Amino acid sequence: MARSSSCRIGIDLGGTKIELLALDETGAEVLRKRVPTPKAGYEATLHTIAALVREAEAALGASGSVGLGIPGSLSRATGLVKNANSTYLIGKPLKQDLENAIGREVRLANDANCFALSEAVDGAGAGAEVVFGVILGTGVGGGIVVRGEVLTGPNSIAGEWGHNPLPLPEGSDLPLRTCYCGRRGCIETYLSGPALERDGGDVALGRYEERLARALAGVINILDPDVIVLGGGVSKVDRLYRNVPTLWQKYVFSDRVDTCLLPPKHGDASGVRGAAWLWGR
Repeated sequence: MARSSSCRIGIDLGGTKIELLALDETGAEVLRKRVPTPKAGYEATLHTIAALVREAEAALGASGSVGLGIPGSLSRATGLVKNANSTYLIGKPLKQDLENAIGREVRLANDANCFALSEAVDGAGAGAEVVFGVILGTGVGGGIVVRGEVLTGPNSIAGEWGHNPLPLPEGSDLPLRTCYCGRRGCIETYLSGPALERDGGDVALGRYEERLARALAGVINILDPDVIVLGGGVSKVDRLYRNVPTLWQKYVFSDRVDTCLLPPKHGDASGVRGAAWLWGR
């Protein structure tokens, strides 16, 4: 089968589902498929991803580039998966194993980086110089795109704001919450979807918005992005986009804040689209 440079295949590996999306040379969607993530673990997941690629290429009649977004990252020291909340991936040579399974190079990135890239390329942050993409879902993650390029950093953790401490903890934030990473007071323990549910959902939204404002103000003070795009289940709460920018002003070291807080243009599809865009435009 001849490889087609015009076809980009993106795959989003999630805790409950694996989604494949194929884009043509214009960025238009030409195929999409979603299957449950196997419960049997690593080998079953690897087999499922490889099978999805083969099925997609058979349907398209062409072979394309493959990008994969995962809930973790690759260690630059070992090439193995680290920092994955799908813990069965940790310590596995996922990139190498998938390349062996499908017979070509695979580009792999953190799922939050893929989300940020999608929204920076042709989403809510299109045309912006610096985009910070935020995932507010089962976990809390982030990705940074500058002039269309994803920043990863020498430690492969650029954008991982969810495991910084929640800034300026107040009485209602105490005692500091324990995180699965072994630390206490991580932003993720306060701003994830499960954390919002435990706090009481709609009843706790005002407190959630204040915490989100404090956390994002820290990002603005360091990165000063043009656009912050929210993703994940919590991003569907419309009032966040009105209320949080009015709250973060007092925490940002500037006389005014021109950073825009926006919902994702591509919604739940942004992560898988970004995986496809790992091969460029």
